[in-house]
Order: sequence, then C-alpha cells, then structure tokens
Amino acid sequence: MDSLRAADLMEGFQREFKSFATDAIHVGQEPEQWNSMAVVPPISLSTTFKQFGPGNHAGFEYSRSGNPTRNCLEKAVAALDGAKYCLALASGLAATMTVTHLLKVGDGIVCMNDVYGGTNRYFSKVASEFGLEVSLADCTQHDVLKAALKPNTKLLWIETPTNPTMKVVDIEACSKIAHEYNKDILVVVDNTFMSAYFQRPLALGADICMYSATKYMNGHSDVVMGLLSLNQDHLYERLKFLQNALGAVPSPFDCYLCNRGLKTLHLRMKQHFSNAMAVAQFLEADPRVEKVIFPGLPSHPQHELMKKQCTGCPGMVTFYIKGNLEHAIIFLRQLKMFVLAESLGGYESLAEHPGMMTHTSVPENERALLGISDTLIRLSVGLEDEKDIIEDLDQALSKTHPQMK
Repeated sequence: MDSLRAADLMEGFQREFKSFATDAIHVGQEPEQWNSMAVVPPISLSTTFKQFGPGNHAGFEYSRSGNPTRNCLEKAVAALDGAKYCLALASGLAATMTVTHLLKVGDGIVCMNDVYGGTNRYFSKVASEFGLEVSLADCTQHDVLKAALKPNTKLLWIETPTNPTMKVVDIEACSKIAHEYNKDILVVVDNTFMSAYFQRPLALGADICMYSATKYMNGHSDVVMGLLSLNQDHLYERLKFLQNALGAVPSPFDCYLCNRGLKTLHLRMKQHFSNAMAVAQFLEADPRVEKVIFPGLPSHPQHELMKKQCTGCPGMVTFYIKGNLEHAIIFLRQLKMFVLAESLGGYESLAEHPGMMTHTSVPENERALLGISDTLIRLSVGLEDEKDIIEDLDQALSKTHPQMK
C-alpha cells in the first residue's frame, strides 16, 4: 500500500481528546505553587518535611506518604485520563499489587487470559497463594466472560490490546457485563499499550485505569513506574492508604522524568502510530511473513472495535515469521537498528521473542492456546525514520529467508 493508503487507514478513529497537549504541558505544573515560581517543577528529594506544630504540616510530612514532585505527576496524569485522581507507584506490578490488596481472602479475580506475563505470574503464583481465587477468561468472548463471573468475583482485570497477541477487548461491553452482574465488581483496564493519548478506559465504564508508566507514558526507557487513575472518592481514599501502607512508591526523580515525558506524549504517539502502520503494511505484504497482528489494519478481527473506542494505535506490531524457531532467532539476531530487548514504548525500536523472553512465566500449554508460538515476534516500533525502520526489517528478513523475495 502506498503512503496515501496508509494515511487513509489512520483515519476513522475517535477524535483526539480535547486539550490533551495543553493539559499534558500545564496541569499540575503551575509555577505559583513554588516560592521560586519555577516553570519546571523542582525535584523534591527531601524525605521529611518541617511541621508548624505536631500534626500541623503544609501538606507533606514524609515522602512515602506524599511528595511535591509526585503530586505534579499525579495531577497531570489524572487530567490526561479524564480522571479525578491518580496515584503513582513504584512499577506496573506494584500498581497491580496495590489494587489486589483491595480484596480479601476468598474473593475472586477474573483476568483476561492473554495479558503481560508478569501479570499472569502475579495473579497465578502470588495472589492465588494468599487465598484469592483467580480464573482466566477470554474477555473478547462475552459469553465466556459471563460464565466466568461468580458470586465471589470482586475484580475484573482487562488488558487491551493484549500482550503479545494484540486482541482488542470491548471495555464498555465488559464493564457493563461485570457491573450488571454485581455493581461492586471493580473493572481494571491495563492501558499500558495505549497510553492516555489513544484510550480512556474510565470514560468507557472502567473503575480503574492502570499503566506500567515504564512504557509509553514515560516513553524514554529510563523509568520503572506504575500509575492508577480513577474517579471514585472512596476507592481513592482506600488506594491512597494502600499506597502509603504498602510503600511501593516511586522516587521523586523518576516522577520528574515521567512528568517530563508526558509533555511530548501526544507527539510521540502520533509518530509511533504512523511508523507502526508503515511497518504493519510492509510485513503484511511480505511473503516471508506468515501473519501480521496490528489493530490498525483492516485484517485485524477487532479493527472496527479499535476504531470505536480509541483515537489511534500505538507502535506495537506482532507477527509470525515463516519457518520455525530457528528462523525467528536468525531474524532477531540479524536486526541492526532494532534492539533485541524486553520492554516497549520507548523512542527506540525494540524486538523480542515472547515465548523465550517476556512470557516465559506463562505455562507452555497456556502459551500454545494463546498463539504464543515459536515463530511469534513482537515489535515495539520506535520514532526513527520510517525508511530506516523498514530497511532494517527487510535486511533481517532477507538474511533469514535468502531464497525468498
């Protein structure tokens, strides 16, 4: 497909959220909150804060409980998610752990069956050991979700698009199903792949929007952090208590870096979308590739749903290379510009083998059912020049399949 066709495919998604760039740059960053009138929020490294009298402080007492730099980040993220509140945690999994501590022994969790390997590992090998009942269900199939809900279900965990097979879950429909079954079921959406720029789960009925901010929200592969956005007052108070009580909080410096990353989020995501679309089109037309999974392509089974609930697509492209495990390994080793590494969402292009890297904690039989095979490769398409990205993929494919053109 030519460039005009690529531009056509990028149309038809939801409109950009109002004043997104303005909010990313200004909300929570007001110079008037500092005596110095600093335009860029300073990094507050102090672990403790002077009090006017016992229990009478200026809003901060101990940096685990609250920190000025963290406040700036949380206010900005809340605005971008269309939320009332945001809480920053030490990592995406710390955010997952904190949410899970809302539950008690005997409560049930229904989790999308295709999720980040660390999420699967936490629920199946940690949370389940503490008396929580965990079940996996394909939430793209609404009848399957309905059958998975039980009287003790207290948490529905959705990831969309899923990692790594890029299934798209209907957030609005699943939230409605869960809340009609029991209004007290918490619906959490892992929005890591999408970022706040492309998807707002809270507006679609979810109770909590969760991120590994390590990825697109920070966008520079130099911060490990988690985020939770929400609107309910009572839920915020409980999670705020757990943020402090569990203590899994990020450093002020990491908060500063992530806050800085938000300022270019809208620009970065637009370029990720453009580059990923070009990559997906190139791979789909290449005879050395068996199948491409990218929600921005009409060939994706939930392409229309993606356009209905999102403003665009991130830089994540998954594909099956022709051949076997050896061909996948050769391809990954021959890449020059793409870095063979875990994680995603940074400005640089990364490539990885889920079955041997990010999803090894998922049992082999589950990987097979999900389609995480020996030939599955996940790309995080970065912000480099489109031509250079395509050339790198092309030369690696040529060395993997020298007899095929």
